[in-house]
Amino acid sequence: MSNTKVWYITGASKGMGLSLVKELLAQGQCVAATSRSIGALEVFKGHNDRFLPLEVDLKSDQSVATSIQKTIEKFGRLDIVVNNAGYGLGGALEELTSAEIDENFQVNFFAVVRVIQQALPHLRQQRSGHIINISSIAGFAPGTGWTVYCAAKFAVSGLSNALVNDLKPLGIHVTNVMPGAFRTSFAKADSIAYSKHQINDYAHLREYHDKINSMDGAQLGDPDKMADIFLKLVASPNPPADLFLGSDAFNRATTRIAQLQAQMETWKEDSFSTDFTA
Repeated sequence: MSNTKVWYITGASKGMGLSLVKELLAQGQCVAATSRSIGALEVFKGHNDRFLPLEVDLKSDQSVATSIQKTIEKFGRLDIVVNNAGYGLGGALEELTSAEIDENFQVNFFAVVRVIQQALPHLRQQRSGHIINISSIAGFAPGTGWTVYCAAKFAVSGLSNALVNDLKPLGIHVTNVMPGAFRTSFAKADSIAYSKHQINDYAHLREYHDKINSMDGAQLGDPDKMADIFLKLVASPNPPADLFLGSDAFNRATTRIAQLQAQMETWKEDSFSTDFTA
């Protein structure tokens, strides 16, 4: 039983969340899983002793707080928080409305903030726990045609890295996971939204949107292999602050790091030139 943890996972009815919950339950873990509709979690019925389905509005502080409390009431503790819920948003910045931008940040970023805020009092009290935030490789090496989605994922990555410093003295680990393309429903219409307004000058962005759609069912990443990695993460006494998942994510990050290093060297003299001179 010592290896059994209590997991709280958002966005569990499809995609990575669905695969993760399925595999964790198969390996004897206890899971509280959230979805906008509790009916979408019926696929997990039969695990009543170790599974708690939760209908949660991630845009509501009260809904999130209630779900965390129900998790504690059922399992007696909370060990691992996985912020997985999210969706893509394609379009140039000036094509997107304020409402479209706000909605994407509400789900992709502010929901992460809400969940962590509600979970932290419990994790602090027990002086242990692990927060795993699912960002994206787009939150490190942005793609073309996904400006606001990339910005939201950059925010998740920045939040995660800052939390590492604040929470480590309290015995709480934080890992920012940046996946590449996994063979889930992410490329389908119910996981990606596009700007309703389109400007002809940005027609070149549509080829990048079409590329994502054409990848459906052919992505490199196997979501059923994520659970083993996450179990390894939470068992590690020194887990990474950042983890790229998938060879495509790793290679894209490597290219981006090389670009950053080259730019820094090119502009090094200018960077140093703004210091006071003795």
